[in-house]
Amino acid sequence: MYLMCTFVVIYLRHCCYNSLRLALDLTERLAEQASCFLTLPPPFSNHFAIILLIGQYKFYCPAITHGTEKCSAEWPYLEVRKLAVLSDSEQAHFEENMALLAAAEYCEFKSCPSCESYVERQDLSNLCVICTICTAVKKKSFQFCWQCLREWKGPAAHSLRCSNEDCVHPDVDKLAKCTNMRLSYVNNVECPAIRACPTCGLLLEHNGFACKNLLCKRCKVEFCFLCLKLKRICNPICGPYDVCSVAPRQTDIPVWKR
Repeated sequence: MYLMCTFVVIYLRHCCYNSLRLALDLTERLAEQASCFLTLPPPFSNHFAIILLIGQYKFYCPAITHGTEKCSAEWPYLEVRKLAVLSDSEQAHFEENMALLAAAEYCEFKSCPSCESYVERQDLSNLCVICTICTAVKKKSFQFCWQCLREWKGPAAHSLRCSNEDCVHPDVDKLAKCTNMRLSYVNNVECPAIRACPTCGLLLEHNGFACKNLLCKRCKVEFCFLCLKLKRICNPICGPYDVCSVAPRQTDIPVWKR
């Protein structure tokens, strides 16, 4: 798993802007008819760009079949690639981004502060992580903190922090310092502008409109932005546009138990 994650992520640091440009260009060149035999009008040319921006890597037909019902047939990437007539460089760039998104769904990885290779944390309860590459090169065990991303100091097994000063998870710092916002469609209730997904810990922002539920783009689990309970738990008791108990600012990041 470590080697897989390293391979699919190692060259993906400068992808965001180029990915959007490539996705827009890709969709403009897609053939008008897909394997599900539905004709796609020009307005759907931005569909794939949106998929990349929201962190998805699978392609589904957005065409309307009956009334307001979408086709939603999954398009194999090989077909999308063929219809798009991608150049070798475009194909490599597009597939690199897809690989990153796919890898993030199955494993959690961070960059070693010493060699910058990507490392997967095996023990989710321990912040002390060993970099196998640095260990081999330095001929001694090299450990770093999963939270502050500095060389490890202190006891080797710890779930809260290492002994480096100001060892704070950067996402926890963002949660503590973010401003408050109001959900205009939910009685203008006030809450923190940034929340960590209660399932996987990804930081998410609400745009202030629509209902209080938010779909996590990583784990695909929907939860209430106010009380932080899963939608299936909150909504039967309190509707999507009704005010529920507002959870305080989060002080830790949930660990995704996949």
